[in-house]
Amino acid sequence: MSEIVLTTLNARYTHASLGLRYLHSNLGDLQTRASIKEFTISMREPDIVEQLLDKQPKIIGFGVYIWNISETTRVVKLLKSIAPEIKIILGGPEVTYEHANQAITALADYVITGAGELSFRQLCEQLLNNQRPLNKVIAGLSVPLKQLTMPYNLYTDEDLRNRFIYVEASRGCPFKCEFCLSSLDKTAYPFELEKFLEEMDTLWQRGLRNFKFVDRTFNLKVASTLRILDFFLERLDEATFLHFELIPDHLPDTLKERITRFPPGTLQFEIGIQSFNPEVQQLISRKQDNEKSKTNLHWLRNNSSAHLHTDLIFGLPGEDLRSFAQGFDTLVSLNPHEIQVGILKRLRGTPIIRHSDDFGMVYNPEPPYNILKTDRVDYKTLQQMNRFARYWDMIGNSGRFERTLPLLLGDSAFERFWQLTHWVYDASQQTHKIALPRLFKLVYQGAKEVLG
Repeated sequence: MSEIVLTTLNARYTHASLGLRYLHSNLGDLQTRASIKEFTISMREPDIVEQLLDKQPKIIGFGVYIWNISETTRVVKLLKSIAPEIKIILGGPEVTYEHANQAITALADYVITGAGELSFRQLCEQLLNNQRPLNKVIAGLSVPLKQLTMPYNLYTDEDLRNRFIYVEASRGCPFKCEFCLSSLDKTAYPFELEKFLEEMDTLWQRGLRNFKFVDRTFNLKVASTLRILDFFLERLDEATFLHFELIPDHLPDTLKERITRFPPGTLQFEIGIQSFNPEVQQLISRKQDNEKSKTNLHWLRNNSSAHLHTDLIFGLPGEDLRSFAQGFDTLVSLNPHEIQVGILKRLRGTPIIRHSDDFGMVYNPEPPYNILKTDRVDYKTLQQMNRFARYWDMIGNSGRFERTLPLLLGDSAFERFWQLTHWVYDASQQTHKIALPRLFKLVYQGAKEVLG
């Protein structure tokens, strides 16, 4: 039994919610009256509701995100039908902005927008003392990070063995890329570094070797970056795996030197390029030195053992198919291990919406709010790009076609893979659940027929 249940629907079991653990660890005296219960979006809503009710809660707090908003809405609707006396509190990015007309906010009792650690505790204290807050929508109070209790002790031994463990050395982002929720941040705020590293050491002593940093700008402050890398270099073993998100045009020599010390299989860098088109970058307020970015990617690929996961976004304002193709070819020439082709999404609250009229941008009204057409790209082309992205994951990113891929791409990577995408889809009418032997056959036949 728990009077307060913190819950969310993760995309997969292997994803463990850092946000819920932060809320729980900052409940103060209410911690002993609260518990965390995580689910996945693949579970049946009636089963989720049953398990929540088994806890006999008075309050249920839901973390609401773009990947679970639809499923969470159905869960809350069912809960309110069965046990309307339970107070439902919503938080998370999907209800922080543009919440007025959402079905889930109409069903819930309270919504906390923005930072939740302090405000959630205060709201729970009021409700458990039979006090009724004045407002349904409560603006979350941000507090200095040094005042927060870090939640890493709430990762269980089972979590450490079987799930991705998310950690953060900083919050926020100083950049203003308009497609990203982090553009609404004022800057990046670091946690107290030595205290953070003490927590990491405790996780290490408990056996954790796979650390996924969620910092948006891990290499923003190089002195801190070096200190964190040194921490892991001092403890390095064969099982160590570290994931960081890097700014592509900021790689000073001191950082390069540290990176070269890590052996193969240890480092993974997620590096967002998004677009190489300077006009598009200017439109979306993205500051990126393209030449430095290319130089740094080339250096990382040829002088380090880090696995490079890079990102491009299709559908940005002002970018047509030809411009995207040029950017894709540029990135392919730099030979990162992965290129994720993402389709632009209009995340609630992001400034990208200001371009809708000028660039004819039409978005899916349902999650994940993906772009459907622009003045430069029609719906049919976007459908084809969705297939291109899927097949690229299966063929270009999977590592299963290492020897074949250069032959497929030749000296015109985008154009040739675009043609292959057409052929594979026409032949299979599928983008998912293609068995590997069949995929090999489709690639072979498609290459013969359309690529020569």
